Amino acid sequence: MLYNSYTGAIASFSPEERTQVLEWLRPGMPAPDPAPPLYASLIEHGFLVETTVDEERRATFLHQSMHAQDTMHLVLLVTEACNFRCTYCYENFPRATMRPEVIEGLEAYMKERARTLNRLTISWHGGEPLLAPHVIERLSRSFMNSCEANGAVYGAEMSTNGYYLTKERFEQMLDLHVERFMVTLDGEAQVHDSRRGLHGGGGTFDTILQNLLTLKEVDRPFEINIRVNFDNSNLDAVERFIPMLKEWFGDDPRFKVYFRPVGCMGGENDLNLPVCDDRTKDIKIWEFNERAIAEGLTVSSFISDTLLPTGAVCYAAKPNSLVIGSDGVLYKCSVAMEQDDNRLGHIHQDGTLEIDYDKLALWTTSGEETDEKCQACFFRPACQGNHCPLYRMRTGQRPCSYEKRQIKKTLRTIWLQSQQEEEFARTLG
Repeated sequence: MLYNSYTGAIASFSPEERTQVLEWLRPGMPAPDPAPPLYASLIEHGFLVETTVDEERRATFLHQSMHAQDTMHLVLLVTEACNFRCTYCYENFPRATMRPEVIEGLEAYMKERARTLNRLTISWHGGEPLLAPHVIERLSRSFMNSCEANGAVYGAEMSTNGYYLTKERFEQMLDLHVERFMVTLDGEAQVHDSRRGLHGGGGTFDTILQNLLTLKEVDRPFEINIRVNFDNSNLDAVERFIPMLKEWFGDDPRFKVYFRPVGCMGGENDLNLPVCDDRTKDIKIWEFNERAIAEGLTVSSFISDTLLPTGAVCYAAKPNSLVIGSDGVLYKCSVAMEQDDNRLGHIHQDGTLEIDYDKLALWTTSGEETDEKCQACFFRPACQGNHCPLYRMRTGQRPCSYEKRQIKKTLRTIWLQSQQEEEFARTLG
């Protein structure tokens, strides 16, 4: 397999092609004359470049492109309340539904800002965003109208615990262009409920599962990423859970699985969390992915998206991305809400933004601009040294994604997934 982090291209080759491709990739090899289609394809996808090409300059240009003003990404906390009390949650739920003056400010801001946009992406977050569906509907329709009036593309995604994601609510969200969802199930009912119970007590697994199963009846395109969080206490449970997920969702590739380790993110229960060490995290993520693929499940597109140019850059590090709290406070990161240098300013009722640009720069210029090792890294175009600026701020260490740290296993996962998809297509054919 070959991976080009500058173009995002991934290619696999047969054993017969391998020797020839490796020979062509040797520096200084003359071009064959005439050039066969395979050679031309290597050029097209950036695996072969002319010796006159300045790839360092191209990488710098790619980094600067993140500062383009024609795209915008907003993470909107339509409510900071939640009906769950997960054991590893870092939030303390200080505020409820978004204030009316903040809603009006967002409408006014986007009505003006859309004039200069080609694309607007909204991430609906909380708390639990579906505690405030009326706010989502009002803002969605306003944003959609502003984008349509100015020829901008509008799209949205949502992180939800799934408890209120009924078929009726789901179809409403699809109508509002919310087509990508993240819903968490941490194992079978007993395991999940011990980690992700209701505020005040009570299980949540059965309600979430039944909601998800009814969504299979919806004959529309969408993507639901079923996130499975793991730590030392549920590793065996995740192994047992994968065949269950296959039984429920293996026949519908719109449902994808996404395995991620629990981390200490500043919550009040951090000292009691049985988090895995780095070695275990790196091993288990890819073990779980391979097991899921072998069972016939589809792995999340977040994995392959991370390998695209700037695909591994955290939204907090992107200048055109902001988090807006329910009280109108502007943040860069949705994790460190009470951290002073994360509180950038405020959105006013008339749609004007008050921003501390010195704080903004802390989040957006802490990566490859200052880290020579990031500048020399093969993964530089994908993460720009800024996979997690908060991690660098808190630890002083270089933040590297799981995909980069285990790039061969990542590519193997993508290859196995492609093999499964080809087999599925042949079956349908």
